[in-house]
Amino acid sequence: MSDDTPPAEAPQSPAEKVKQFPAAPGVYLMKDEQGRVLYVGKAKNLRNRAGHYFTKAATLDQRTCDLIKLIADIDFVEAETEVDALLMEARLIKDIQPRFNVELKDDKTFPYLQIRMREDFPRVEFTRTPRRRGVKLYGPFTSAKGLRAALQVLQRIFKFRTCMLDIKEDDPRWRWFRPCILHSIQQCTAPCNFRVSKEEYRKQIRGLRLVLEGKKAKLLKEMENEMAEAAAALQFEKAARLRDEVKALRNLSLRGQVDKDVQPEVFQIDPKRGLAGLRKILGLEKKPRVIEGIDIAHLHGDEKVASLVYFLDGLPFKPGYRRYKIRTVAGNDDFASIREVISRRYRAATPARRASEGILREETIFPDIVLIDGGKGQLNAALDVFRLLDREPPCLISLAKREEEIYRPGEAEPLRLSRHAAALRLLQYVRDEAHRFAQHYHHLLRRKKLEGD
Repeated sequence: MSDDTPPAEAPQSPAEKVKQFPAAPGVYLMKDEQGRVLYVGKAKNLRNRAGHYFTKAATLDQRTCDLIKLIADIDFVEAETEVDALLMEARLIKDIQPRFNVELKDDKTFPYLQIRMREDFPRVEFTRTPRRRGVKLYGPFTSAKGLRAALQVLQRIFKFRTCMLDIKEDDPRWRWFRPCILHSIQQCTAPCNFRVSKEEYRKQIRGLRLVLEGKKAKLLKEMENEMAEAAAALQFEKAARLRDEVKALRNLSLRGQVDKDVQPEVFQIDPKRGLAGLRKILGLEKKPRVIEGIDIAHLHGDEKVASLVYFLDGLPFKPGYRRYKIRTVAGNDDFASIREVISRRYRAATPARRASEGILREETIFPDIVLIDGGKGQLNAALDVFRLLDREPPCLISLAKREEEIYRPGEAEPLRLSRHAAALRLLQYVRDEAHRFAQHYHHLLRRKKLEGD
């Protein structure tokens, strides 16, 4: 008797899989036969960069030949920009500690530019240990060398101070202080000797902040015109200096966002304070122990997935994580997707369902707080399901990304907390972890779809 069952297709080799990678920024992960990550790398073009490892030249290169012998699989995570890819690479290397990644394994972090706004004459600093209060932060920057170079250019233009002096406007002793050489070479207005008023110095800082916040087109145009004039006058040294300064200022955009690209090594989250704060602001009878976070991920409505992350006593509890492939929703409808996930997760906790099954599984236990990634619409979608289940929900809230506002059922206005509040930082941690977990599952499904095509 013949067997008409077609033979199973052999899994694609890493070299074949790379050919299906997108020509977009992202991070690639090389794995051995046991699925262990050997190496994490970033790329401006994933297909080209990862594909280089499967060329003859790479097998002969002493820097890569040992790694290539062990590669049994390769995966990728797409990023929006090259900067996002670099920050993601650093985060993964610190978390996974791959064998073949030498750099970025330590506790060294990306730097920030910090302006101490509460001082009478705010100082401007390069720092890897930024403050959370009383400062204006920019970063994290992807290049410490590039940030230092840009800082020197900006200081020549805006003449702010970078010293560690604690200058007080009402302390007359500073009138007898001798300014440093930066004032002599016209790179600082010398607030240490009161040679600039507090109001005039603040104008300098306002100009600096405008440039750091993206309003530098006019400044760059002026510098480029000056560079062209210097070149025309055969002042090549001046033209070359201006060229380097323009490049340094343009590189200021190669940075992440303080609130989005959080480095846990820099901004520690205190779970106990966060939970105590949540109990107070949400009016809970006791301090919450279990928080579940839910997020939806898709690409233009395709490969819709959801994640559920589980936090116990303010820390991730990975065995409680769940992921869902959306089954009943067509197109890009986040509200309907949230309804499906809430129903699938919490219908098992209804009394009728528990009685009919005669068991109490781990996932039937209600958390203290359910956090939905989104605004009022997402929150109402989740609330609709609990009404259909005829069940009083746990503390149900949503967190909107742009303004970090907390929405609660029955409340017309969102709750707005200080960006430094421990309660908000904990909710952001849960929300961001749910987003990361959803995106990871989404990329896995996309990869499988590509392999099946």
